[in-house]
Amino acid sequence: MKLNDLRDNPGARYKAKRLGRGIGSGKGKTSGKGVKGQKAREGVSLNGFEGGQLPLYRRLPKRGFTNLFRVEYAPVNIGAVQRAIDEGRLAPGAIDEAGLRAAGLGRGTGKAGIRLLGHGEIKAAVTLTVSGASATAISAVEAAGGSVTTLVAKATTAAQAAG
Repeated sequence: MKLNDLRDNPGARYKAKRLGRGIGSGKGKTSGKGVKGQKAREGVSLNGFEGGQLPLYRRLPKRGFTNLFRVEYAPVNIGAVQRAIDEGRLAPGAIDEAGLRAAGLGRGTGKAGIRLLGHGEIKAAVTLTVSGASATAISAVEAAGGSVTTLVAKATTAAQAAG
């Protein structure tokens, strides 16, 4: 066998149709693009254009809004806190948000604080001071003999306060 005898398997490669090579090819003259106009030219993409009919994105109603005053917290799971204690990045005892950030937890610039979440398992008795915490995180830390203090009180509406 010689290198010039090598061939691909029949049907393994798709042979592209050659455009604009005479009327006998079936794709001659306009190369299957119809007649002149914007869509016959190269590099044209008319996504969303429906021939002058009101496009779908304008027929559907607008939904929702973006709250400019939203407060976003960096999430930290209790499993990550336990891992940081095991690796020696955090000392068990009293831990605040600055200590968590120094240990590499609660990353994210522009976040208002740290919110403790209940994913994972914690064994060390720690006193955590964070901006917010989920109910499962608080119960898990208290079950391990620790406590959680939240800096931001949970907002209650007038309806919740009355009811």
